[in-house]
Amino acid sequence: MKSLYEYNYEQMQEMAVEKGWKKFRGHQIFQWLYRKRVFTIDDMSDLSLETRELLKKEYFVSPLQLKEKQVSKDGTRKYLFSLEDGSLIESVFMQFDYGNSICVTTQVGCNMGCAFCASGLTKKRRNLTSGEIVAQVVYVQKDLDEQEKRLSHIVVMGTGEPFDNYDQVMNFLKTVNHDRGLGIGARHITVSTCGVVPRIYDFAKEHTQYNLAISLHAPNDELRSKLMPINHAYSLEQLMEALRFYESENNRRLTFEYILLKGVNDQMEHVQQLATLVRGIHAYVNLIPYNAVDEHGFQSVSYEEAMVFYDALMKKGVRCTIRKEHGGDIDAACGQLRIKHLNENKVMK
Repeated sequence: MKSLYEYNYEQMQEMAVEKGWKKFRGHQIFQWLYRKRVFTIDDMSDLSLETRELLKKEYFVSPLQLKEKQVSKDGTRKYLFSLEDGSLIESVFMQFDYGNSICVTTQVGCNMGCAFCASGLTKKRRNLTSGEIVAQVVYVQKDLDEQEKRLSHIVVMGTGEPFDNYDQVMNFLKTVNHDRGLGIGARHITVSTCGVVPRIYDFAKEHTQYNLAISLHAPNDELRSKLMPINHAYSLEQLMEALRFYESENNRRLTFEYILLKGVNDQMEHVQQLATLVRGIHAYVNLIPYNAVDEHGFQSVSYEEAMVFYDALMKKGVRCTIRKEHGGDIDAACGQLRIKHLNENKVMK
């Protein structure tokens, strides 16, 4: 059995033709999934009973079941989903001045092993399929329909490394971006990578309008290698060379994500190194308050300390922002709620 979310619009039409139907049948199914957002094939009422029965023999709609939902006082919502094989994944809904955003997960666990991240506390079990990623967006949009809210932005920045699951992520993007799907504009979709250099070159050659964000978090190789093991495979020099190629191919502004860790990467020497590193690249730096993870022991800087770092960077000519903290009163950091459930299950056993 396979989820219908696995098919982008063109693939859905091809599937219909392969079954001896007209292309329009694929269009109808796509409309039921993304415009009317039904969760069962039986609800696709303008398909004949025979067609629905044939579909049900091979397909189902959503591969997700909601295990838990946490709602923060600031409106942030954290969803914990169970997949068909029992794996747990998370998605996060956040409200901003510019719109409503969802952060989606691309892998069960993560192999990147970043020292500060809850996602890496459990190793990658498998990649998600494109349908499992799509389902996160559809489920959250369905949840928002009752309040007549619409998702306007997507960040591919949850558990896992998106470029370690490149083909499935790209297929996911086609579906959520398609005007007959969820119709979320390419410039409202951001894909984040911790620096898988070969895939950055691939992404550059796609010539899409999607935004690219780089999880940087350190301005020199020594510190970055301690915080992010991927730096052993792809140094900052290799990473920056790939980003310059991306910029030359796409003329798109980059985002550098930089989590401020108290006493680790927040000193004035780091300001100078960071300014030197990004000089000449059309980009801005997104400074991020750290959501503490008990297992790691890092601490976040105060808002005042973040402002000192921000001001120093701006004086160096580096455009930057401080990301507003969301979900501080719930398990907000990537992977926290999932890890909590996994640990509770271990205790029960």
